[in-house]
Amino acid sequence: MRIIATIPHPKLTISIFSMNDKYQVKFEAGPMEQIYKLSHAEVDGIEGIKKMVDDVFLEQIHARFNEMFLAFKAAKERLNV
Repeated sequence: MRIIATIPHPKLTISIFSMNDKYQVKFEAGPMEQIYKLSHAEVDGIEGIKKMVDDVFLEQIHARFNEMFLAFKAAKERLNV
């Protein structure tokens, strides 16, 4: 698997990978990551992926990261009980 592109963003690291006729779009925020897999046939290359990563999708990604952070924080707090 190799990184073929990145998408600039002020708060997230967004990397696009290619392997075995699939793209993987990885979003990273702190200790958390989300990965979405797409067949090469589903999108029009890197430009198609960049169009897919629009403001609406990024808002949903950010909201999911917030949920993940709160769940992770609560789990760590339960360890200290």
